Amino acid sequence: MEKPDKRKEIVRAALALIAVHGFHGAPLAMIADRAGVGIGTIYLYFENKDALITEVYQDLEDRVYHLVMEGYAPEKPIRERFLHLGTALLRYFSDNPLDFRYLVQFHHSPYGVAFRRNGLLGQKRNCNVYHELLEEGVDGQVMKNIPLVILSALAFGPLLTVARNHILGFITLDDSLILRTVEACWYGIRR
Repeated sequence: MEKPDKRKEIVRAALALIAVHGFHGAPLAMIADRAGVGIGTIYLYFENKDALITEVYQDLEDRVYHLVMEGYAPEKPIRERFLHLGTALLRYFSDNPLDFRYLVQFHHSPYGVAFRRNGLLGQKRNCNVYHELLEEGVDGQVMKNIPLVILSALAFGPLLTVARNHILGFITLDDSLILRTVEACWYGIRR
């Protein structure tokens, strides 16, 4: 029988608890208990709670990125690439509510400020595809010529709201509604 990876269990427990209880409502003792480890074990893998929170975010970002990039074809027209990224992102979030809740919390907290800044400047790992697509769209006069930070908010911000509304049960997303939603975002940013 294979021994569970303690580090993975700690990350998984932190994600689940923080998504539900928030950063301050999920103390390390609670995370250790959920992961089935002693609190000292957490310190073998992570310098402190801040490092754990950031690591959980990076692991989650990597997972989302790889799933969103499945089938992505950089040679396709900008519109098709935008629809692919937006559809994959909205589908992932609607199917993974805990991941969504963690990401939103992280991005709206002091932890996320540097990550957001780097993402908007195109310096964030795994985020360049979004930044490059928007830049290419503006340069090719396919998208509105407005600052990328605004363009990104118009392109992807509504998807977060729609995902939240789905998770809260206000709407039910299916493939057709996801595509129509992403297309509406496209119409908001195209020239």
